[in-house]
Amino acid sequence: MAERSQRRSRWRWAGIAAVVLFLAAVARFWHPVYGFTEFFQLDASNDDLKISEFRNLPVYVYRDTGGYDGLYYAQIAIDPSLRDPELPRAMDNLSYRARRILPSALAWIAGAGRPAAVITAYSLINVVAWLLLAVLLWRVLRVRELRGFIAWAGVMFSAGALVSVRLALTDLIALTLTTAMLAAAERGRKITALGCAAAAALSRETSILAVAGLTKRPWISWKNAVRVVAAALPLAAWLAYVRFRVGPADQGWGNLTWPVWGFIRKWAAAVEAPFHLDDPWLAWTSLLALGGLTVQAAFILARPRWSDRWWRVGAAFVVLMAFCGTAVWEGFPGAVFRVLLPLTLAFNVLAARERASLWWLLIGNLTVFAGGLTLVHVPSDPTELTAGRWGNTAGIVHEGPGWYDREQASGHRWMWARQDGSVTLEAWPKADARIRIVFGLRSLDARTVLLRQDGHEIWRGPADSMRAVHQVDIDVKGGRAVLDFSTTTPPVPEPGGSPRQLAFALYDLRFAVPER
Repeated sequence: MAERSQRRSRWRWAGIAAVVLFLAAVARFWHPVYGFTEFFQLDASNDDLKISEFRNLPVYVYRDTGGYDGLYYAQIAIDPSLRDPELPRAMDNLSYRARRILPSALAWIAGAGRPAAVITAYSLINVVAWLLLAVLLWRVLRVRELRGFIAWAGVMFSAGALVSVRLALTDLIALTLTTAMLAAAERGRKITALGCAAAAALSRETSILAVAGLTKRPWISWKNAVRVVAAALPLAAWLAYVRFRVGPADQGWGNLTWPVWGFIRKWAAAVEAPFHLDDPWLAWTSLLALGGLTVQAAFILARPRWSDRWWRVGAAFVVLMAFCGTAVWEGFPGAVFRVLLPLTLAFNVLAARERASLWWLLIGNLTVFAGGLTLVHVPSDPTELTAGRWGNTAGIVHEGPGWYDREQASGHRWMWARQDGSVTLEAWPKADARIRIVFGLRSLDARTVLLRQDGHEIWRGPADSMRAVHQVDIDVKGGRAVLDFSTTTPPVPEPGGSPRQLAFALYDLRFAVPER
């Protein structure tokens, strides 16, 4: 008995370590001003289309990568009633995006309707869903050994789950509700199970297929019909409201195609990718993920269990997998791993409970490599010099023209100017404000450095071989200020034969709270 308790404790600690690892990976995406809005994947092409709240509040904008769906759901969260007249312009297809309303509505509720709080809530809603699923699935699997732990980790760190977190999508929330539905059904809580099924469908409409886990023999019966209607009715009512409010939507039939055709084309692209894709890690992990997903489907098909609700859910999504079109399969790793998360869930629960060979679990969960890769690269703006908050104000300073490459050592960061250099300060809210900046100056010889704003001199001070710290209060107008540092003394050659001509160096620029 003591040995069994010790084994359980060992795996419990392994689970806690895995959760800590996930939270540490997520924490790397935090920014002192943008928070976790890097998850939204708002790109420069959509920057001019975003709604007013996303202009007036700090939201990270990607300059070199394309946008993704999370930026639409985050903006819908500002007004889940869809009455904001800016919403149609802010996204590609409002009627289509608005179907998955539950995550946006939950963020609005969590943020009490206040835009800044709503944006924060939506950026973290998938992290909360991941943690809830971690606890729920641990109980479903009753993890006591290696097989159960692999099954648990295979779902939690799958490509579908982590991509949903990374891109602030709705799939993981739907999966958490689907898991809660099946767990409630196993405990005989029929009303709770139907409620979770309806909520999952409002998170992602394909989740309605999971109602197969609530049906009973005989399959064609009025009771099963009632279950399906009860689960689908909230979604149907919401779709009617969306049509009334913003008009008809693309029904999404383009996401479907002839059976297995999309699957075959995906395999051809995945096998070819390692030989021509610029990112070999992305190519190989995507290929492994596709192999894992294929094994999951093969396991479900090879072991029919019509009486098992988890198997029926898995089988329903194997059918969906067969009909997925190019739009779902394309990309690396591709949206299909999110769409088929219920298949990943069903596979792992069945493989663990039936004590299938470890090879099934290991090969079927090869998607975790693609999942882990999504949280490796943290975006950063190479022009950002400093960022900070004080009270209700947030500000970021960006490097402008005139500077050599940034350098750092011994806890200091600096950049040299040839003759003059500028920095741009962006502040939120977009209003007039008085902000204090603190910075250091150093030069190879004695000189005077001037600071101008809008062509007017606002400060001047000495610079020599000893770094000196200065502070200046500046006026921000409409949330923006451009500061120009310059000197009238000619630059001098950098020692050591370097071709650089150096005038002065700007050190450790940061914000300070102005004195009242």
